[in-house]
Amino acid sequence: MLVQKISDGTVIDHITAGKALSVLRLLGDPQARGDTVALVMNVSSSKMKRKDIVKVEGVEISEEQVQKLALIAPQASVNIIRSYRVVDKKNAVPPKLLSGVLNCNNPTCVSVKENDSVSPIFSLAEISPLSYQCKYCGRKLGEQDILSQLG
Repeated sequence: MLVQKISDGTVIDHITAGKALSVLRLLGDPQARGDTVALVMNVSSSKMKRKDIVKVEGVEISEEQVQKLALIAPQASVNIIRSYRVVDKKNAVPPKLLSGVLNCNNPTCVSVKENDSVSPIFSLAEISPLSYQCKYCGRKLGEQDILSQLG
């Protein structure tokens, strides 16, 4: 399989197999904007056994998007490409604290009841499998809860 190099844009590698489409949605559906997208799914990887890769021509993802990417694909690496060269490389690392990114799914949580005045705050509970715990009520959000809110 041959995927051509991109001149300028972003390559996201080491995405957990099967999560590339969630990554595309996180990027705002670049193919709908007319950006060139290469999507490679479920390929062999010495590091992860199976992985996905996303290449998007003409798009450089923001630091905020990298943080959200870490919630979908915590092992991902992000390469920013300019003139066919990698000019910046970042690893998607799940942040220890999240504020205003996720919502608590406990209907009695103060962040749900008082959503106008109380911003949801979560702390990292576990890396694998990924989960976050609400600061206010203690409810944990697992990978599926996170994916349903972000992807």
